Amino acid sequence: IAVIDFGIKHNILNLLLKTNFEIIVFPITFDFERILKIRPVGIFLSNGPGDPKATYNNYKMKLNMLFNTDIPIFGICLGHQILALAHGAKTVKMHHGHRGANHPVKNLKQNNVEITVQNHGYVVQKKSISKKITVTHSSLFDGTIAGIKIKNKPFFSVQYHPESSPGPQDSRYLFNNFIENIQNCAKKK
Repeated sequence: IAVIDFGIKHNILNLLLKTNFEIIVFPITFDFERILKIRPVGIFLSNGPGDPKATYNNYKMKLNMLFNTDIPIFGICLGHQILALAHGAKTVKMHHGHRGANHPVKNLKQNNVEITVQNHGYVVQKKSISKKITVTHSSLFDGTIAGIKIKNKPFFSVQYHPESSPGPQDSRYLFNNFIENIQNCAKKK
């Protein structure tokens, strides 16, 4: 699995290592053509600081190389925002942001609530969602988008931190979903 590092948290790497796939971490400045030449079975877009639009615009050509593949992609936080931007959505700076533990998020597919940890000051703008994107999760505090899936691609992401362990581990299943996407894509080859 190729991990694109925008400022990754150590526990994300711990959870990815438990998948039994080889994990290779690449800085955003790395040559993405070389990443694709090693033929990763999955791509992980990490969390990180800063304005997602500025980051995406600075590395747009490189990132779009990844999005033009059918390699399964999983993004968290900044990775989520970049995935949304690459598929026609916009991001906006929040007045206060979401910080800390115990943020309820509704999983719209499963129709249940996950208790999450969040740390972001930008959000994917609802009214900018393109027809390429399905919203999968929503904040129960303010209705902001907390997760998306890209239609017709094995790409998904969440705004919150499923790797955190403040108590409930309601969202750890997302790592399993990523592995299932990888295995499903391998079966098609």
